[in-house]
Amino acid sequence: MTDTAILQTRLDEAEAAMHKLQTGALQASVDYDGRKVAYSAANIDALRGYIAGLKRALGKPSGRRAIGARF
Repeated sequence: MTDTAILQTRLDEAEAAMHKLQTGALQASVDYDGRKVAYSAANIDALRGYIAGLKRALGKPSGRRAIGARF
């Protein structure tokens, strides 16, 4: 697998885990680099950060925008 394909697979798995948590699952896990990381509602922000990092690495918009003043 290419690096891009690996990152996309990880992103797909992380987004599936996020969906599980947002639809009521108590825990969801993601495997990467030989490790399994479990996420729950208590650390959902860490999962959001992981997803945003994967999206940045793939050159995709992360959905987070900088807050700025408009005049």
